[in-house]
Amino acid sequence: MQDFDFDKRAMTSEEDKYTFSQSSQICAQTGLIGYLRADMDSDGNGFFSNWFDWREDLKTQEFKDEFDEIINSLREEGDILHNRGALAKYCYTTPQSRMDTEQEYYGVRVDTEKYAYLMRLNPNKGEYNMYCYCYRRDWLDDHIRQARRGIRFVNTNYSVEFTIPDGAKIHVVYPDGQQYDWTCQYIDDYHVEIGNTIYHILEFAERMKQENIFVCHAE
Repeated sequence: MQDFDFDKRAMTSEEDKYTFSQSSQICAQTGLIGYLRADMDSDGNGFFSNWFDWREDLKTQEFKDEFDEIINSLREEGDILHNRGALAKYCYTTPQSRMDTEQEYYGVRVDTEKYAYLMRLNPNKGEYNMYCYCYRRDWLDDHIRQARRGIRFVNTNYSVEFTIPDGAKIHVVYPDGQQYDWTCQYIDDYHVEIGNTIYHILEFAERMKQENIFVCHAE
C-alpha cells in the first residue's frame, strides 16, 4: 500500500462551515467529492460508517486509496478516531478546535498534497461522532481565499452600501415590522446565498427596494 504524507490540525472558524451541507453551487466550487458519517457504537469502540457521494467523477482510485489510508491511520491506537474515548480526549484537550457557532462540535482538518479532509467531531454517545467532508484541496482553498473578500450589498445604482464577512448575517426588517436575521454565504463577487436562496447582488437590491424592505448588517 502506498504511504500518504498528511498534516493534521484544528480547523479555523472560516473552515467550520464546510463540514455541514452546502448549496450545490458551493459544493461545486469547493470540489466536494462526498462525505463519510460514522458513529462509534454504544460502547465507544465501534466504527459504523456510511459514505455519501457528491461528485463521482472526482472519486478516483487515487482518492479512494488515500482516503482509506487516512481513516485507517486515524483509527490506530493513540489517534483521534481510535475510539470515542480518544476522540473525546482530543476534543477536550484541544479547545482551539471547538467550533465558534456550533460549540457542541470540534473541527479537524487533514491535508494531503491533493485533497483536504474536514472533520466535524462530536464526542457524545448516541450521536454521530464524525462527519468527514472530502475536497479537492486546491479548489477549497481557492474558494476560501476569495470568500475572504467578503459579501457586498449594493443599492440599485450598484454602489456598495456595506460589506459583511462570509458566513455573517444580515438583519432584515419588513414593512409590517417583522424582523429576521439571515445567514449569508459567499458564492462569488456578484452572487450571494441568503438563507437558502442564491441572488445576484443587484437582483437582491432591486427586490429589497421594490418590497420596501430594510437591510443592514446584523450586529
